[in-house]
Amino acid sequence: MADTSHAHGKQHDYHIIDPSPWPFVASLGAFIMMFGGVGWMRFHLDQPFNFLGMNLATPWIFFLGLAIVLYTMYAWWSDTIREGQEGAHTPVVSMHLRYGMIMFIASEVMFFVAWFWAFFDASLFPGELVQASRAQVLGGVWPPKGIEVLDPLHLPLFGTVTLLLSGTTVTWAHHAMLEDDRQSLITGLALTVALGLIFSYVQYHEYAHAPFEFAGSIYGATFFMATGFHGVHVIIGTIFLAVCLLRAIRGGFTPHKHFGFEAAAWYWHFVDVVWLFLFFAIYVWGGWGGTIHGAG
Repeated sequence: MADTSHAHGKQHDYHIIDPSPWPFVASLGAFIMMFGGVGWMRFHLDQPFNFLGMNLATPWIFFLGLAIVLYTMYAWWSDTIREGQEGAHTPVVSMHLRYGMIMFIASEVMFFVAWFWAFFDASLFPGELVQASRAQVLGGVWPPKGIEVLDPLHLPLFGTVTLLLSGTTVTWAHHAMLEDDRQSLITGLALTVALGLIFSYVQYHEYAHAPFEFAGSIYGATFFMATGFHGVHVIIGTIFLAVCLLRAIRGGFTPHKHFGFEAAAWYWHFVDVVWLFLFFAIYVWGGWGGTIHGAG
């Protein structure tokens, strides 16, 4: 009788994922976050909004969903790391992981395109006759009348230099990993994480002392939405790199197996490039560069 035992083994380079609870758990957490967030922002604690016996006006519903999402991220990515260590990430799978990361970054680029579009639409056409209310509110100029803008040569420039420096340290760490220099890899990653934390603190300080608010101004809304979402991406990237730092300390990367760090480095360079556009467009050109007069 012919031996058919090989027919039951894996005969391809693809990774057939085992059944996982994490897609459902992540969807559940996001659903709870959505209800909690809407209830928290739409209603006040003194105006209860009950749904299925829950008061959605409390922030705890939102934070419950956030906790579920964060735990799912930890558990799901832990499974992915374990699968890679077990050899499931073949060259074909690794290539597809890279394609996935590239597509994810491309989607993030389009996300920021929306905020740039909102900013340039308001700043280039502050006196647009078709939108009479805009011309009335802005006074036909940008920055709007009565808005005191931030000096781009102060904290914004310091934050820019900090992020650019972090781009060099993460590149140093990448090259050190390819050369199997574990100590330089750890040092470069530690410096990058520290610089990311410094940038986040600088942005917090800038927001705390900004001479304008989010509400009641197109300038404030476009400024805080664009730079604020970038700040969130910096925090996410810092956490991403901090996890890579812990893995590097434990010896989790080799010159031939390091896609987790490579993805983090790609993401961090994307964050750097977006900030350069934000700095020159919003801080320098749209704020400090002089008054822009609109049509009409």
